Amino acid sequence: MRNNVDEIIVEAPGRICLFGDHQDYLGLPVIACAIDRYITLKATKNTTNIFKISMPDIDERRTIAINETFSDIEAGDYFVSSLKVLRSKGCIPSHGYDVLITSNLAINAGLSSSSAVIVAWVKFLLTAFGSEHPINNEFIGEMAYQAEVVEHNAPGGYMDQYTIANGEVLFIETGKSTNFQKIANTVQYLVIGESGVKKDTLKTLSNLKEKAMMAIHLVEKENPNFTIRSSNLADYELYQELLPDDIKPIFLAALKNYHLTIKALMEFNSVRPSVHKLGVLMNEHHSMLKDKLHITVPIIDEMITGALDAGAYGAKIVGSGGGGCIVAMTPEDKQQFVINAMYKAGAKKAYTVEVSEGVKLLSQNGRQ
Repeated sequence: MRNNVDEIIVEAPGRICLFGDHQDYLGLPVIACAIDRYITLKATKNTTNIFKISMPDIDERRTIAINETFSDIEAGDYFVSSLKVLRSKGCIPSHGYDVLITSNLAINAGLSSSSAVIVAWVKFLLTAFGSEHPINNEFIGEMAYQAEVVEHNAPGGYMDQYTIANGEVLFIETGKSTNFQKIANTVQYLVIGESGVKKDTLKTLSNLKEKAMMAIHLVEKENPNFTIRSSNLADYELYQELLPDDIKPIFLAALKNYHLTIKALMEFNSVRPSVHKLGVLMNEHHSMLKDKLHITVPIIDEMITGALDAGAYGAKIVGSGGGGCIVAMTPEDKQQFVINAMYKAGAKKAYTVEVSEGVKLLSQNGRQ
């Protein structure tokens, strides 16, 4: 147990899914990266047994007593579910903190601000109170996943928590035995465009996951040995007649997006990755998200078109869809043109980002 830390400051990055949107909840791989926009958590030890949490960016405050039993956790209460999960690992709070959470990361925009808050909260708790388990960023990502997804029976996968905790560009296997590898070759000259249209993440994920799982189940009834990992694109023609019309495009998207992600990994791992080829693959991925999963909205479509017309190699919607933001891979000398084009298409904000390291401790002060 650690109980001598008076002040802790933690920083957790946002994340972008580059390849594999709507794949991790199917246990399929994704390629994602952390970006240099952050949730910052500053915790100052107080003289009570209460966590007093302030989130001025969204005008919210709350308190949590450290000795609560957490027998009935409300939907979406990730602060409490994190405390519950960490208790099982020997992280037992012994006193309260005043916790201030601020952000320069867009909220409800597809950049995983909510997961970044959870990862920062988990990092803070482990720093303050320790654990019987060895603490590293992979463990932090796993604990955040357990708190956000498993405890709430949510439809998401591992991508957000693992990317934010570990940072850089990651290829994440999200099957039963989750693992990841950091991709040596990074990606440069990324531009984010915020649409200003808020998303309904859980509803979108739940709906599409249900239909994708139904499609896979119907195909498995015909061929018990079928897996998307062992599939080829010709399998769509082989099995489409088994499927209701409304889930045919979702099955095609699952197949195509898996193979696009593997192609992108091969390109990233080549001696000299071609940003042109990666851009083409990104555009193909977005086409599946737009035309088969139907997760875009008109302003997103216009921003994508504007970015590509302005010289971007590739562009796609980020996150669950229904709004949020886009990311564009651009030549260095075209970044400002792409930003201008996004604004012209109606973007609320547009800006460059760089790949970031994962969650980190900025400051830790305490009595010895």
